[in-house]
Amino acid sequence: MHPVWTHPVRPHPAAIAELPVYVIRKWSVRHARLLERIYAGVERALLMAAPVINRIGHERLEKPVAAVEKTVKGVLFDCQMCGQCALSSTGMSCPMNCPKSIRNGPCGGVRADGYCEVKPAMRCVWVEGWQGAQRMKNGGDIATVQVAIDHRLKGSSSWLRVVREQTAAIEERSDA
Repeated sequence: MHPVWTHPVRPHPAAIAELPVYVIRKWSVRHARLLERIYAGVERALLMAAPVINRIGHERLEKPVAAVEKTVKGVLFDCQMCGQCALSSTGMSCPMNCPKSIRNGPCGGVRADGYCEVKPAMRCVWVEGWQGAQRMKNGGDIATVQVAIDHRLKGSSSWLRVVREQTAAIEERSDA
């Protein structure tokens, strides 16, 4: 049990900032440029593997790929597996970690010190995201408006969705 926790189940608000998940999440934002490069490499590898992925079938691969994605992104970003990952556009700070699930910038309740009004011991995910975006090559993408969540995709692999969308776009361009 964490030494500042006063309850066996729920941590004291002051202890939230010390939780390992929160510490790793903050590390990911501080290293957003490195993670952007890694993600670009993973995306290239997945696109090169697209013929094999298509041959095996997206449906057959969905559960194992989603499990790997959930593990990797869960550790690094406290990923909520919305199925519509926006990390590369949000400074490597997952907007789904916002207690209000706000996907396009901070709410009106973010405090002057950058902390959340709902979880006062937690920095606003959008304040963190802005800082992460400043470190990224494509940090300007944080200004891109994110579409509303399609809750039917919750738990699905955004990695496979990207492969489907990118290969469809490539095929469309080659047919034109």
